[in-house]
Amino acid sequence: MSTDQDKTQYHESPNRKHALKDYRNIGIMAHIDAGKTTLTERILFYCGVNYKIGDTHEGTATMDWMAQERERGITITSAATTCYWKNHRINIIDTPGHVDFTAEVERSLRVLDGAVAVFCSVGKVQPQSETVWRQAQKYHVPIVALVNKMDRTGADFDGVVTEIHTKLGATPVPLMLPIGREADFKGVIDVLENKCVYFDEKDNGVTMTEEEPTGDLKARQEAAYKHMVECLAEVDDEIMEIFLADEMPSHDQIKAALRRATLAAKIVPVACCTAFKNKGVQKLLDVVVDYLPSPVDIWDIKGTNPDNGEAITRHVGDLQPFAALVFKIMTDPFVGKLYYFRVYSGVASQGMSVYNPRTNKRERLGRLLQMHANQRVEQQEIFSGDIAAAVGLKNVTTGDTICLEEKPIVLESMAFPEPVISIAVEPKSSGDRDKLSKGLVALAEEDPTFQVRSDEETGQTIISGMGELHLEIILDRLVREFKVEANTGAPQVAYREALCGASDSNMKFVRQSGGRGQYGHCIINLIPGERGSGIVIENKVVGGNIPKEYIKPIEQGIREAAASGVLAGYSLIDFKVEIIDGSYHPVDSSEMAFKVAGSMALKDAAKKAGIMLLEPIMKVELTTPDENMGDLIGDITSRRGTIVEINAGENSFTRVHANVPLSELFGYATAIRSLSRGRASYSMEPAHFERVPKQVQDKIVEKK
Repeated sequence: MSTDQDKTQYHESPNRKHALKDYRNIGIMAHIDAGKTTLTERILFYCGVNYKIGDTHEGTATMDWMAQERERGITITSAATTCYWKNHRINIIDTPGHVDFTAEVERSLRVLDGAVAVFCSVGKVQPQSETVWRQAQKYHVPIVALVNKMDRTGADFDGVVTEIHTKLGATPVPLMLPIGREADFKGVIDVLENKCVYFDEKDNGVTMTEEEPTGDLKARQEAAYKHMVECLAEVDDEIMEIFLADEMPSHDQIKAALRRATLAAKIVPVACCTAFKNKGVQKLLDVVVDYLPSPVDIWDIKGTNPDNGEAITRHVGDLQPFAALVFKIMTDPFVGKLYYFRVYSGVASQGMSVYNPRTNKRERLGRLLQMHANQRVEQQEIFSGDIAAAVGLKNVTTGDTICLEEKPIVLESMAFPEPVISIAVEPKSSGDRDKLSKGLVALAEEDPTFQVRSDEETGQTIISGMGELHLEIILDRLVREFKVEANTGAPQVAYREALCGASDSNMKFVRQSGGRGQYGHCIINLIPGERGSGIVIENKVVGGNIPKEYIKPIEQGIREAAASGVLAGYSLIDFKVEIIDGSYHPVDSSEMAFKVAGSMALKDAAKKAGIMLLEPIMKVELTTPDENMGDLIGDITSRRGTIVEINAGENSFTRVHANVPLSELFGYATAIRSLSRGRASYSMEPAHFERVPKQVQDKIVEKK
């Protein structure tokens, strides 16, 4: 493998302003209210992009540009921006922390090279922290951990480091230690550089002063330095050899080993700060530049050849064939649809013709825009390793690859969770029907976890999403962006149907209507699958009893029948079908007849096997004053919840972990406020599906 220098010299365009090795594509990710957006505001301020610090609580944060974000003080949509630190170009995506908007985190992490995981020094590792951590691991994204809010009462840096190890299974290595805690937090000890760094409050922390650590601070620095070397010796061969020789590695050797171990996800560097009080953010930027990967470190870009499905590899660089991944679509009121994309190889230029392997169609890149939240700067070219937005694409959806037609490649796409909650919507006036339909379609194109369908029985429009807040935001956007108001029904849980056992079916579909008739006949075995295995269909027909051209229609019929459900109209999931035999008629058989036969066979076999309903179970974390704990636990139990763990916290607060059916959690926010007089708080995320109790299932089926 060639050196980084060889790579950049050989593959860089002379038009580039920054070398590829000096790029950092990072995401800021965390549990809700850990301080992601506040941190991003400080980064933009210290990098000279903003001359005034925005505030989430006042609704002035640059990255929270949507009206709904400014009103609620939360991040709803991931926002991209670019800044510069020490001659490095940093592309940042600020992602939401609320579980309802998990798709934003998923698609952002897919195109990022590194991530900063922010932890609240008081809340430590919270449920959504675990979720985003798993998402980052899925896409092999190296992580730097930041313990934020060190000025808060109850701040516990060591407690967060311990939980990163115990709850997330990582090896945290503190590169910084806090000087003082809670209201006395003054600055940080830089463990590797052996310096105490203090930040001047009068100029928003811009002026930093450095001092040699003494006394207790020196002892803490030495202990952390020793721990750092020991951790590196366990995961890095070069440091291990030096360590075994009873020598101490040099500063440069440790720094190089820290970078290698971080890129290989063998360790997680840990920094600390209080973003709100402007202390420690610049040192975090140093850590990002020093230890998170550049696109050159992700040298091999793996994909498949759309013509034959074979694995192929591209390399990063401007002189390589063009390939990019579209990871997000947004409707902009001024320029129309914006298609966010990450260029992995080659260069995108305005007016360039690109190819979409999924549709086998050519597209034209119109305007190319560098995004700063919702502000746009037009560019002529977007180079390898960069993130930008395009206008003018047509048949492109989230997760599509765009590339050169003569050098096609399909890059790995993203997988999104299924919606768990649905409501019926209808326009308030009949004249708004078309506007409502257009608005819902546009929003569904933007958000892969938001789905729209029509209920065949009632004719109602049903919208589905990841939670009550998700659908509330969708309805709010309909009013503000599409100028259409909708009436809504009560929320409905997206149950699933599953098989109780195995069975078979021998099904004929025969129709005679004077002329040519319809004839389809198939015999199937139906077998329940493991949770998450999906629908597997296997053709075991021998001897040509069913011609090959009719197998696909049978599969189609089976899948369509599964989607509409057998027991109560919910999707039937996780099963295997073996098509073992059947027969056909040389004149009357058709694709439609076999499709109907496949559909009928699945429903017949499923009824024989027995159907159970599955319901989404939410992992709930509740932080409550000790005096209200009994009432809140009683409330969870009354909602069919199961208590998993109870942890005594600080300051007379307790943390309760529970699994509760989603159907029992509607209106929970109001109940928890009432039971604790507004002092308790909670967060939840989807955990898994579980069988619905018999009496509850009977009621659901009866309603349907």
